[in-house]
Amino acid sequence: MTNAEPERIIAYYRVSTERQGRSGLGLEAQRSAVEAFTAARNASIVSTFTEIETGKSDARPELAAALRLSRMTGATLAVAKLDRLARNARFLLSVVEGSGEGGVVFCDLPNIPPGPVGRFLVTQMAAVAELEAGMIAARTKAALQAAKARGAKLGGWRGGPTVNPEAGRAARTARADNFAATVGPMAAALRDEGRSLREVGAALAERGIKTAQGGAWSADAVKRLLDRWTAQSGAAMAQGN
Repeated sequence: MTNAEPERIIAYYRVSTERQGRSGLGLEAQRSAVEAFTAARNASIVSTFTEIETGKSDARPELAAALRLSRMTGATLAVAKLDRLARNARFLLSVVEGSGEGGVVFCDLPNIPPGPVGRFLVTQMAAVAELEAGMIAARTKAALQAAKARGAKLGGWRGGPTVNPEAGRAARTARADNFAATVGPMAAALRDEGRSLREVGAALAERGIKTAQGGAWSADAVKRLLDRWTAQSGAAMAQGN
């Protein structure tokens, strides 16, 4: 009897500003929460997406990429806290309903059940988060106005620690490798049917699959995908020997 395959987790992190992205502020706590959640479920993180975007914006290319991978692989999308995904109830539910078979879990709400009851509870929590966001914005505006009235100098990056740029490059490489491992076999099968690179790209687009960056397929993009997947396959065979 074989052991069941461990649950696969796609981690999604979001920080609101470039400053937080450079300094790592907010990211470490999110990583710790998702890693602890993953360990408790004896699961495995297969891919990580980090977004630098305000929670008020629905334009989330990294989230879109994470959801695509979730739908393609059936992996569970894990978010450290509900308000890291969104404080807008409508947007939040659209994300929950647009995830794959594994769904979306929030590490601060790990026991939310699936189905209509879960959607109802998520809606209520999102509404509370949306109210909190409005109250925070109002308090912040009042505090800034009071500080300005006292003659305080506002705004500007004050410096601080920065993350190693190598970490960002490594994360991008890992995302590209994960994407190639998922979509590469499909693209190779289409190519082996005798289709041109452009025709392979069109077939992937018909299946609702965009590039790793969320764009349209070109012949060059298909070639890069196939080259990366071929290199991965060769490396795996070499390790097997």
